[in-house]
Amino acid sequence: MRPLILITNDDGYESNGLKSLVEVASRYGEVVVVAPKHNSSGLSHSITAVRPIRCKKIEERANCVIYSCDGTPVDCVKIGVEHYCGRRPDVVLSGINHGSNASINVVYSGTMAAVMEASMLGYAAIGFSLLNHSHDADLTASMQVADKVIAKVLREGLPVGVSLNVNIPDGESVEGIRVCRQSDARWIDSYLPRGEVDGEVLYSLSGYFECSDNGPGTDQYWLERGYATVVPTTNDFTAHEWVAKWGEK
Repeated sequence: MRPLILITNDDGYESNGLKSLVEVASRYGEVVVVAPKHNSSGLSHSITAVRPIRCKKIEERANCVIYSCDGTPVDCVKIGVEHYCGRRPDVVLSGINHGSNASINVVYSGTMAAVMEASMLGYAAIGFSLLNHSHDADLTASMQVADKVIAKVLREGLPVGVSLNVNIPDGESVEGIRVCRQSDARWIDSYLPRGEVDGEVLYSLSGYFECSDNGPGTDQYWLERGYATVVPTTNDFTAHEWVAKWGEK
């Protein structure tokens, strides 16, 4: 029996990144896509709890069936494994995201939230992101990287509770792939007033990325040098080194 692969994203089921990932994944197994109906970027690990969620079959072809879902990326994973896979997925994929999810971006990412949800549910899971926000970005290198990583995970598996955050630099090719750690960085944000409508003030988010932790061994270091990065990721937010220290006080 061929592997079963569940795919989602946060850019929406019509994104070119998702279509490219489906093309790669279809080489390895049967593909089920459950992806957001609309762009759901930046929703992190949010779920839909106050209204019913609507899903619709969009397309069915050999080795692939695609559903749209008007919930969040995490909703897509939960509904996908429960209602549309039919059997246990061998791996859950998210992406290919249009935009970086390296460093602190993983905290905000709907792409990676879907991956971490799948990992929490006990599935091997991988997120793929390209450092280019354009809808028409060249996905050639991303597909090549995805092909290698998917093949390795299907062959070797992942430890329980560990998922992969894969980021690919923009361009036609990459220098290679490096397994590394997440760099420590932050977004300097500001909500800018954009006028007033019917007594309500309008604000839009603006900001810039600030990273001073881009030394050897970090994702930012290798991305800046043209390498794709693979960061093994867990859902454990515990600062383990402080458990004993604070417990002594």
